[in-house]
Amino acid sequence: MDNPRLIAYKVLLKQEKDKAYSNIVLDSQLSKTKLDTRDRAFVSALFYGVLERQLTLDYQLNLYLSKPIKKLKPEVLTILRMGAYQILFMDKVPDSAAVNESIEISKKTGQNYASGLINAVLRKISKNGLVLPANENESEYLSVKYSCPLWLIEKWKNEYGKKECLNFIKSILGIPDIYIRVNSCKISDEELIDLLSGEGVYAEKTQNEHTLKINLSGHDIEKLHSFKEGYFHVQDLASQLCAQALRAEKGHTVFDVCSAPGGKAYTIAEIMSNEGKIFAFDIHKSRVELIMQGAKRLGLTIIDGKVGDATVFNDNLGEADRILCDVPCSGLGIIRRKPEIKYKNQSDFTNLPDIQFTILSTASRYLKIGGRLVYSTCTLSKAENDDVCNKFLSRNPNFNLCSPYKTLMPSENGSDGFFIACIERVS
Repeated sequence: MDNPRLIAYKVLLKQEKDKAYSNIVLDSQLSKTKLDTRDRAFVSALFYGVLERQLTLDYQLNLYLSKPIKKLKPEVLTILRMGAYQILFMDKVPDSAAVNESIEISKKTGQNYASGLINAVLRKISKNGLVLPANENESEYLSVKYSCPLWLIEKWKNEYGKKECLNFIKSILGIPDIYIRVNSCKISDEELIDLLSGEGVYAEKTQNEHTLKINLSGHDIEKLHSFKEGYFHVQDLASQLCAQALRAEKGHTVFDVCSAPGGKAYTIAEIMSNEGKIFAFDIHKSRVELIMQGAKRLGLTIIDGKVGDATVFNDNLGEADRILCDVPCSGLGIIRRKPEIKYKNQSDFTNLPDIQFTILSTASRYLKIGGRLVYSTCTLSKAENDDVCNKFLSRNPNFNLCSPYKTLMPSENGSDGFFIACIERVS
């Protein structure tokens, strides 16, 4: 029988070594197991919990280690983090079980030499509980308490203010809500709610049109009959609001220049009642194929996936009534879904604004006079958001801002962190 803790250990270790996307690593590993719904949920909770609380956990471990944490083998560090997380943040797991199971994993994975260390450190954590630094240095205190790097806290304080920063770092811990977009070309909101209920999935309406918040209750979403029939696609509230901001209409020609995985193109097609044309571009052929697979499942025939580099202008494409420019970004707004993002180096994001500006400038050349372009990111970084748009507008007087920039905060409506700018070509 598969051991849930051992599986969580393997996934965490792989993520640590490969620096891969957490959701991809976890889904890949779980697909190879025969775990029941309860054990799958435990693995997911332990995996994401350790990942998102990594700085907090490492602070606790450092209190009781005689040598720097960086000198520990990744295998041993992973076991210690898992044990500490279960003790400090999983109320239903007895401390004794967390300690004993951690020692068992060390034996099963060839780290038996470290079992004494693991036992001693975890028992001290069990005895002393969660320890936080003195609140004299506020940023350091917040960094440990909410497991957020210092540079990010200082960045968000400077750009959005202390109150908004605090609200945000609180909101990026824990399990995010799951939203779906009802395929209005096939089914009504009420019909889908009833259908999902029959499949054991609770769904409720939100204030946003054709948007449902769901509780999967351990179900695999891709195995649901309603999913296979193309009655919905999974899409966060922020992404849906972004697609709606484009104000696409029946018969329009729309360019989605950085489309993969295609969610916004699907929502736009549904808003257009599947009448018109949407060209969905991505630089990788495999990702274009994924876009088209989703479009086929949903029955959205107006989407045409094409391989294209958004930084390079193509004279053969013609003009568009609407353009979605959802550019590659640092992803700081979706940390609660991909916690590994916050552990990247600040320098990893240095070149992004230049790339984003190039994509926006290139995309704007396809826009008809009177047409609308939406520039968006799933990040909270003024260098990638406001500054890019300000630079573009200052250099292109034939474009105007349709409305003030919109920055969505998870603490406000439960959505991902997101930025939306609506720009119109006036001449």
